[in-house]
Amino acid sequence: MSPEKKSAHIADNRKAYHDYVIEEKLEAGLALKGTEVKSIRQGGVNLRESYATVRDGELWLVGMHISPYEQGNRFNHDPMRDRRLLMHKNEIQRLYGIIKQQGLTLVPTRLYFKRGRVKVEIGVARGKKNYDKRQTEAKRQADRAIERKLKEQGRD
Repeated sequence: MSPEKKSAHIADNRKAYHDYVIEEKLEAGLALKGTEVKSIRQGGVNLRESYATVRDGELWLVGMHISPYEQGNRFNHDPMRDRRLLMHKNEIQRLYGIIKQQGLTLVPTRLYFKRGRVKVEIGVARGKKNYDKRQTEAKRQADRAIERKLKEQGRD
């Protein structure tokens, strides 16, 4: 596999797909300090309750938890600090316009390594209502039932 296509999966934010309808996905770099990358390599990261926001023309990831590195002693950083996302200026301005005009939000959906760098997949998302969540769950259960019936018919 070529180095450009190689990516190592770190974490998913499955709750984002439950609470939001993801309309568009974008890739952003993540500015990290010292021992945070080592902790991420050990799997000490949680995307659940995190979101992205635009502040002073920069994109920030808020609420992502990176556990302190065990061998990091005094060099560890605050696990809940806001982390800067790296994107082109024109992409950030476009996202800012979208979230201000259409009332959408930016949620991280996936964290992964790409060519040795930590990347975040950001989803432009619209919040689901409770009835939307129920419809999604009902559809998922119906699909499971259909798959089960097809599997049973295939055995006969």
